[in-house]
Amino acid sequence: MKRAELAKLIDHTALGPTATAADIKQICTEARRDGFAAVCVSPYHVPLAGQLLAESEVKVCTVIGFPHGCNVGPVKAMETKQAIDDGADELDMVINIAALKQGDYHIVLDEIQLVSRAIEKCPRPLLLKIILETTLLTTEEKIAGAILAKAAGADFVKTSTGFAQGGATVEDVSLLRRTVGKMIGVKASGGIRDYHTAIAMIEAGATRIGTSSGPVILHGAEE
Repeated sequence: MKRAELAKLIDHTALGPTATAADIKQICTEARRDGFAAVCVSPYHVPLAGQLLAESEVKVCTVIGFPHGCNVGPVKAMETKQAIDDGADELDMVINIAALKQGDYHIVLDEIQLVSRAIEKCPRPLLLKIILETTLLTTEEKIAGAILAKAAGADFVKTSTGFAQGGATVEDVSLLRRTVGKMIGVKASGGIRDYHTAIAMIEAGATRIGTSSGPVILHGAEE
């Protein structure tokens, strides 16, 4: 895959609790230089990333209910409104994993819809990606979560936060793609650190790659 084409599929990420302003400046500089789709930063860093990426094509992505998904729906909606006010272009929301595992599907659906409605009030276009944390789910739960995300109007389903044991796998990406079809995106995230792994995820159906190793991955691509 050509380097420029691959770069447009990468969310360059710095979500660790010790990420500083200097770290955010570095990933934003790299994102502008390499032409990544977005940077993914904590809500605290959204205003800074927005300033650093002004007048560029790189989007600012942030996280909602991160990393465990245990916040209730109205709180996630408030987080969403704040993130939008601060300038976020894309939102990666962790579902209520416990509710999904208990079979409380109406709770999962309701909270995604709450966040979707908060996004709809914004006059500019935004993307909503739903993080399932696949490493904690059974196959049936992964399928159910993906169906609920699609039904609630999400733009993507995403495998992982990167903060649970394990991350994206080719098998999970393929499963999510088969479940949601071609109408919405699949983001593979967690443990993707080299070109060959990224390409395997894309071949399995991923349309976005979340990684803190964006420049390293690009080194394996053709000019």
